[in-house]
Amino acid sequence: MRVITLCGSTKFKDQFEQTNAFLTLQGNIVISLAFFEQSEGFELTQEQVELLGSLHFRKIDISDEIFVIDVEGYIGNSTRKEIEYAEKKGKAIRYYSNGGIPSV
Repeated sequence: MRVITLCGSTKFKDQFEQTNAFLTLQGNIVISLAFFEQSEGFELTQEQVELLGSLHFRKIDISDEIFVIDVEGYIGNSTRKEIEYAEKKGKAIRYYSNGGIPSV
């Protein structure tokens, strides 16, 4: 059993949910996002954005690996920082675009 944190743009809510279900059914503990502000139209303050970013780095800390939801190869600035952070921490990194996730 592995602990996996999902990383990627909040505009990919459907892919996050699909990946979460797939990885969970493989027996993993999956940590995802709290909000999908780009998909759901949430308006967050700068303070909230910074808090969520900090929390996501802590999620990476307690994970064995990250799984990057990079639909069509898209990786934004925040996700790029999360990948760099995971690399520095020696975490395994997998990418959605490398084969995707089968439907559940």
